[in-house]
Amino acid sequence: MQPILRRLQLGSGVVLLTYLFLHLVNHALGIWSLDLAGRGLTLALRLWHSVPGTILLYGSASLHFALALRTVYGRQHWALPATEWIRLWAGLSLPLLLIRHAVATRLAASLYGFEPNYERIVISLITSGTQGMQVALLAPGWVHGCLGLWIRLRHYAIVRRAMPAMLALLVFLPLLSAAGLVRMTRAVMARSAILPTPDPKLVADQTALDAWHHNLVALYLLLITSAFVAGQLRNWLHRRKSRKRSLSA
Repeated sequence: MQPILRRLQLGSGVVLLTYLFLHLVNHALGIWSLDLAGRGLTLALRLWHSVPGTILLYGSASLHFALALRTVYGRQHWALPATEWIRLWAGLSLPLLLIRHAVATRLAASLYGFEPNYERIVISLITSGTQGMQVALLAPGWVHGCLGLWIRLRHYAIVRRAMPAMLALLVFLPLLSAAGLVRMTRAVMARSAILPTPDPKLVADQTALDAWHHNLVALYLLLITSAFVAGQLRNWLHRRKSRKRSLSA
């Protein structure tokens, strides 16, 4: 069973890493122009908002999260190497990104008719004061995915030889993404002395979207906490039974 679960974890992780890679690249296109980034966003929306793309992305996210809950529940000790702590911390931030993405784009489009483009997204980020949130949520998930892929594939010689290039990609892609987002923000603000108002459809339904976001984040934190507490309780009961058996022997 364990080899199957590891393959499922790797496969779902690769899908999520691909999503993050395309998202970071799309932001980085903003270094050249807002229009180029907009064309990239259109292609990304066609991919991830299609029926196969939706099933693949959110199915992989659900599977990866379920396996993470299983790991949190099943862990008997938490004395982990620094690399594992970094990967764990970065991985736990990824669902926060996906929740924000699902609410801000998919739910906003499906339920309220909001059609995202980079100008509208940038205006929304500026008015809400969350410009840095995009890369701040993307980068840890990117680190988690890259570390996980390295840990799984490091025994292959070709992967070890490619380590310098992989390290450069790990570091510079989020930096380029941040630079693209800054460039797009300046481009939007330079088009008018007065910042355009956010999309009326998004403003009208922002309270409902905020409620969705709050409830999904609360559910996510509840599941993580419950898995940890249940695992610790199971470990305590197991140690208690072991002590009783040793005393009666």
